[in-house]
Amino acid sequence: MDNESWNERYAGTEFVWSVTVNEFVEQHLHGVAPGRAIDLGAGEGRNAVWLAQRGWEVTAVDFSDVGLEKARRLASEHDVHVDFVCADATTYAPDSDVDLVVLSYLQLDAEGRRAVLEHAASWLAPGGTVFVIAHDRTNVTDGYGGPPSAAVCYDVAESVAALAGLTIEQAGVVERTVTNEDGVHTALDTLIIASRPA
Repeated sequence: MDNESWNERYAGTEFVWSVTVNEFVEQHLHGVAPGRAIDLGAGEGRNAVWLAQRGWEVTAVDFSDVGLEKARRLASEHDVHVDFVCADATTYAPDSDVDLVVLSYLQLDAEGRRAVLEHAASWLAPGGTVFVIAHDRTNVTDGYGGPPSAAVCYDVAESVAALAGLTIEQAGVVERTVTNEDGVHTALDTLIIASRPA
């Protein structure tokens, strides 16, 4: 989907996604000493706001200006400061090293995925972390929700290969429970935590 498609999706006053932090971001990043963070493909800002609440200096990057307007609203409602940048995730670059890059359900084709992962790895300060949570390719056939096309879903081995040079702390497929009017379902996500050696 291009930025106009996402702008249309984000149009309207209500939030499209949950305004609470992703469960895996909370589980794995809670208690990590804050520093400088980039939320790449931030959407409506739920993870960026959560990080800012915990003392992180956060830059939220997304190519949907409509989504970022909602993210600004969310930050204001929680009385936190986040820097917002409307830019393409595949070409954006920070002006200095960072301590954390979060990629949360950033849907891209294979070339785009490789580019953002390689870029994210190169931005890290010593000891910094890349945190990836995304729709896994197996979710298309074996899980619930997410994009119907495997072309924009992640593969653990492919993603780890793009993070060459980092220490892989965790890499695998995790289950996420989705509860809605149809009942309780299981989604399958790629989860990768990788760090630059200190």
